[in-house]
Amino acid sequence: MSNNKQLWTEEIKADSSLFSVNFKELWHYRDLLLMLLKRDFITFYKQTILGPIWFFVQPILTSLIYVVLFGQVAKLSTDDLPQIPFYLAGITIWNYFADSLIKTSSVFQSNASIFGKVYFPRLIMPLSIIFSGLLKFGVQFLLFIAVVFYYSFTNQIQPNLWILMTPLLILLMAGFALGLGMIFSSMTTKYKDLSFLLAFGIQLYMYATPVVYPISEMPEKYRWIVDANPLTGIFECFRYGYLGAGHFEPSSLIYTSLFVVVLLFVGVITFNKVEKGFMDSI
Repeated sequence: MSNNKQLWTEEIKADSSLFSVNFKELWHYRDLLLMLLKRDFITFYKQTILGPIWFFVQPILTSLIYVVLFGQVAKLSTDDLPQIPFYLAGITIWNYFADSLIKTSSVFQSNASIFGKVYFPRLIMPLSIIFSGLLKFGVQFLLFIAVVFYYSFTNQIQPNLWILMTPLLILLMAGFALGLGMIFSSMTTKYKDLSFLLAFGIQLYMYATPVVYPISEMPEKYRWIVDANPLTGIFECFRYGYLGAGHFEPSSLIYTSLFVVVLLFVGVITFNKVEKGFMDSI
């Protein structure tokens, strides 16, 4: 009689804690994550003429439109900063947040056919969206850095050491989009109308965030709305660090960090609960 024990390579359990995140398993499927990143990047641009150049075209055109609409027509203040870098700063980080949130919110519906055929940690899918968005953000960020370098060389803006907070700001934005996206994704498995509501709501949310205007432009009686927005500290810190002007309170990042941690916690719980039986409602 052999005493050798058979070693299993995979163990699929029917029940798991709502609070659990198996980081070891996620790391084991890192090749799948890389494959999904490659798929998202290649399939989206392989049939376009300009390819990744669209990463540059979109923020440039949007910035020019904002210069005309908000700078020339609406006459909104930019805190005496040049309009192009001011609007480009907001657009660069807003695009990453908005794209990540919208795509993460539909992860169950978009990948139902895959989820129903093969097992892998479902959290891989929203994570792949967050990391895939970083590729686009990285390209647009290089464009923004080039603009900042030009305007700082001509002494029109004065970057400071707050730019060292950039990794934290990106992490907070990614966490915010991931947490909120997982909540919406879990809810849309049963209430599909929420996907349309989110697409409309995120446009309104942009105007509650200092993307195209500084906080100083907001009337005092409505200032609390912007201050309560967890994204405000991120945008103001980013703009203050790279452009050297703005209304930035370091304490706002503490508030944002706490908010993102709670949101991620709720998002993971909701996602873990829904993933067990979402195929029955898709």
